[in-house]
Amino acid sequence: MFIWLFHRISGVALLILFAIKIFSSFFLYTKDKKPDWAISLHRNPVTDILIIVLLTFHSIYGLRTIAIDLGYRKEKQLFWLSNLVAAVISIILIIIYTKVA
Repeated sequence: MFIWLFHRISGVALLILFAIKIFSSFFLYTKDKKPDWAISLHRNPVTDILIIVLLTFHSIYGLRTIAIDLGYRKEKQLFWLSNLVAAVISIILIIIYTKVA
């Protein structure tokens, strides 16, 4: 039940976060004078880290759902494995992001 609910909420949250990034980049690339609010919104590290974490967990949970649909029956084991894999990938991506940014 948790994964089903998280998958729906993270999908909506990702749509909103990507819309914010696209909306703020529109003002950064089309105007001569860049608005301060667009710069601060587009370069916000909290938004970027949220996108990284939500996208990682959302995609791993999607792969988990596909595995269950294909007949894999150890759902509890797959739950913990998918959480572990998504957490490790998220941590690695956040470390790479903080070193680059």
